[in-house]
Amino acid sequence: MLLAFVLAYLLGTIALGLWAAKRVRTTADFAVAGRHLPLIMIVTTTFATWFGSETVLGIPAKFIDGGLKSVVEDPFGSSMCLVLVGLFFAGKLYRMTLLTISDYYRERFGRGVEVACSLVIILSYVGWVSAQVTALGIMFNLLSEGGISIAMGMVLGTLSILAYTLFGGMWSVAVTDFVQMIVLVVGLTIIAIFAADQAGGAGKVITLVRSKDLLQFFPEPSFEGIAFFLGAAVTVMLGSIPQQDVFQRVMSAKDIKAAERGPVIGGLCYLAFAFVPMFIVASALIIMPEQAAALLKDDPQKILPTLVMEHMPFVMQVLFFGALLSALKSVASATLLAPSVTFVESIWRPFRPHMSDRQQLMTMRVTVLAFAAIVCSWAIKSQGTSIYDLVSSSYTLPLVGAFWPLVCGLYWKRATTQGAVFSVVLGLVTWLLFLATPAGKAFPAQLAGLIAGGFGMLIGSLGRQAVPNRTGMHHQLAGTKGNA
Repeated sequence: MLLAFVLAYLLGTIALGLWAAKRVRTTADFAVAGRHLPLIMIVTTTFATWFGSETVLGIPAKFIDGGLKSVVEDPFGSSMCLVLVGLFFAGKLYRMTLLTISDYYRERFGRGVEVACSLVIILSYVGWVSAQVTALGIMFNLLSEGGISIAMGMVLGTLSILAYTLFGGMWSVAVTDFVQMIVLVVGLTIIAIFAADQAGGAGKVITLVRSKDLLQFFPEPSFEGIAFFLGAAVTVMLGSIPQQDVFQRVMSAKDIKAAERGPVIGGLCYLAFAFVPMFIVASALIIMPEQAAALLKDDPQKILPTLVMEHMPFVMQVLFFGALLSALKSVASATLLAPSVTFVESIWRPFRPHMSDRQQLMTMRVTVLAFAAIVCSWAIKSQGTSIYDLVSSSYTLPLVGAFWPLVCGLYWKRATTQGAVFSVVLGLVTWLLFLATPAGKAFPAQLAGLIAGGFGMLIGSLGRQAVPNRTGMHHQLAGTKGNA
């Protein structure tokens, strides 16, 4: 019966997405919803894109295991990313009327930097989408009481996302996100209230959390502790800024006010509401102490679903899985679309410069299908890896390989193509070296790569120019910057 309700909701969202797909006529409609989305939809699609499997299942598991300091990456870093985008990047990028974030790298630094940053951005999405597909597989496995294997559940989940993303692009994503955010917020809020009542009141839950010292946020005052804390904090906070999914939401806005305010409001709402799943899982420690203790050793990600399935009435189960499905589908659809659009616009299109708009739209849809197949295969192969780790690792590549060219290109007039090349190369090489050597255990590899990338931009831009600069756009951006 529960599975039937979830499938009915799933079919409803697919129908809604296909209805929204009727608006798609051009590549701009598919990629950025024709730049027609109002503020409320920018807020909801931003919130829904961030609120995924890691928020519902991954973050609570990490929180119960290590407290607030273990989740600095997400939700704290991820929410601050959106705030930074709205305050410092949205206005400048929106005025440029570009289709992808990679277009910016080409116009500012040339084709070589565009290709390098595009590949970095595309590869970063594999882990993120895989996390959502993994959670869908777990959900179908739980709902069918083992009748559907996790791997088969992943395939079914991928097909359900493709059903509307393939045709409607950003329009379908935005419309379904709007509905799914409402289901998500209402469902989890009611479950939190019910869980607090079962646990003997919210005060009792908070007392338990304090007694376990789970509210400690800052690390031990040692060099290593602070370094790894900062490394975790900047991974998503800065690493997700040069990402196509964030850029798409900015560029989909109908005006610059919506582009700037939407990410800020969405980010703050995400930070506030991310505590709800943490509260529910903390309640589980009181409601089902023995089961929770066993699951903490086995798989903490199953605490919340187990609490709902075994200790809550049927209505709550429907609300929970409706909310979980909303979270998973909203993130997965957005993160399937973003790398596919980037690949076609920045990697494939230069080889077919005379493609018509209709041909380009078809190519984007084929790429969405191909990327979905790759991600589903990767998710099946990565079974056993925690959802939180799959998501957090996906932001490292853009952090070390694409962050500095974006920031310095927008805010530093003297940034050059050579500086961007040095930044990408030094950032990636340093990160890989730290990962492959014992140095990575003493200092976070992603923070080392970020620092090296910054030095690369500085040295390359101020040193003797062996790499020719991209002409024309440098002065155009400098003038645009003054107006921003």
